[in-house]
Amino acid sequence: MKILAYEQELPGAQAEQFQRYAKEEARKTWQLHQEGLIRELYFRADQEIAVLVLECASKDEASVILADLPFVREGLIAFDLIPLRAYPGFERLFSIEDASRA
Repeated sequence: MKILAYEQELPGAQAEQFQRYAKEEARKTWQLHQEGLIRELYFRADQEIAVLVLECASKDEASVILADLPFVREGLIAFDLIPLRAYPGFERLFSIEDASRA
């Protein structure tokens, strides 16, 4: 299952705290990417907000994985998690019923 993870900075987070954990955060994120758990990583073009796409069995699993990131563990950020499913609209184009009428 794909999970969209949208970062939110938590109140009270200070720039020096982010700097303190930045390398550890990058290492852990790289590890998760190499394991195929984080499939895509972005920042919004207009804000310093991370947007990740994870491949997990469930929203709960994604939550556990992200909880191990240093910025999350240290209470600097949290993620809103949005489970995604495949777009079903193409089925209308390629369904068996439609194919038999062609």
